[in-house]
Amino acid sequence: MRRAERRGAGGSRPGSPLPEGRRSTESEVYDDGTNTFFWRAHTLTVLFILTCALGYVTLLEETPQDTAYNTKRGIVASILVFLCFGVTQAKDGPFSRPHPAYWRFWLCVSVVYELFLIFILFQTVQDGRQFLKYVDPRLGVPLPERDYGGNCLIYDPDNKTDPFHNVWDKLDGFVPAHFIGWYLKTLMIRDWWMCMIISVMFEFLEYSLEHQLPNFSECWWDHWIMDVLVCNGLGIYCGMKTLEWLSLKTYKWQGLWNIPTYKGKMKRIAFQFTPYSWVRFEWKPASSLRRWLAVCGIILVFLLAELNTFYLKFVLWLPPEHYLVLLRLVFFVNVGGVAMREIYDFMDDLKPHKKLGQQAWLAAAITATELLIVVKYDPHTLTLSLPFYISQCWTLGSVLVLTWTVWRFFLRDITLRYKETRRQKQQNDQGRAVGNGDGHPGTDEDLPGSGSAKEGAAEQGLLAGKGAASATS
Repeated sequence: MRRAERRGAGGSRPGSPLPEGRRSTESEVYDDGTNTFFWRAHTLTVLFILTCALGYVTLLEETPQDTAYNTKRGIVASILVFLCFGVTQAKDGPFSRPHPAYWRFWLCVSVVYELFLIFILFQTVQDGRQFLKYVDPRLGVPLPERDYGGNCLIYDPDNKTDPFHNVWDKLDGFVPAHFIGWYLKTLMIRDWWMCMIISVMFEFLEYSLEHQLPNFSECWWDHWIMDVLVCNGLGIYCGMKTLEWLSLKTYKWQGLWNIPTYKGKMKRIAFQFTPYSWVRFEWKPASSLRRWLAVCGIILVFLLAELNTFYLKFVLWLPPEHYLVLLRLVFFVNVGGVAMREIYDFMDDLKPHKKLGQQAWLAAAITATELLIVVKYDPHTLTLSLPFYISQCWTLGSVLVLTWTVWRFFLRDITLRYKETRRQKQQNDQGRAVGNGDGHPGTDEDLPGSGSAKEGAAEQGLLAGKGAASATS
């Protein structure tokens, strides 16, 4: 939200009508509107510093006679210039803390990463893998995958010194990574049911695809106890508690120099890294077919992004502990929250002419491009057929979901409309019957005296006809 909009979004008293543009799920914001040096754009300052840096390199540095080094430095300089432009000139997204420039920076990183993926996509498999040697000379070498599903005994009686060695072997650095990852994913999705569905579905995907990637082969207790219950479950629980605190928190902001005490100033600096306001997500997947399909699409894209992490390491020969793998995860942590907020706003907006947010668009494009790289670089692995019992399970699950969709959004609505029509017809019939039975007005024919009046009018017409006939004769 822009600064002027943020000042206009808050300030209403509890019980008063919602300010224009604020939803019922959005928290109230109180802001004194202080606009300090920290919030200004600094476009001229950045341009001046950038020009001085380029002038220094051009006029004072001697260009080395190393083509590879100059190529790397030229690419890095081009990326930095683009990032400087984007941070100062790109459009703001929905988040403004700790600073709008922070989120503009990650938007520009998304563009750079997408362009890098497209470049890799247009290379041959061998050239694409060897190109990563320019990033790190240790890359471009086939790496063996670790098999986690060897000995699955929790208690190994044959090992007298350490019978729980299988459990300790699984407690590596990925255990806290799972917990932190699911804590942050919960803050992105803001819904317990969706988080649990994605968590359980990914374990089923690991079961289904372990014949393609060896490191998907894990022990049953590693899947369901350590992953789903301990790491993922605890991360989701802590995330939901944080969401509860954020939804109840008072969002009252003052300028740093308007706070008299040092304790208040330190508290204000710490709160600069918390959200400016809060929107509670109400996905309501069963409310309409459009929202149901949208929520299903979000879950599928989430699962696809998770799978891309493992498949990209496999096809590009990246070791799991390499810093590029960690940087990709940090990247998705920063862009995922913005993308989910823009998707929710897109679904919740009732305006007929609307467009998907820029970060959500880029996140979807990046996920699709990563999938295309995996398909191109190792089609043999992806085309390995599923075991028969696995394909049966996925077919049964798909049929159940499709059947529920047809019943909930088509057959159920037809049944409810038929019952409502039948109920209204019965009420009308009962109203007529009651009107005829207890003297209440019913139809015109049932009114008292209407029959005798009609008979009198008929007799008068008959006498008038006889009189006219006798006069003629």
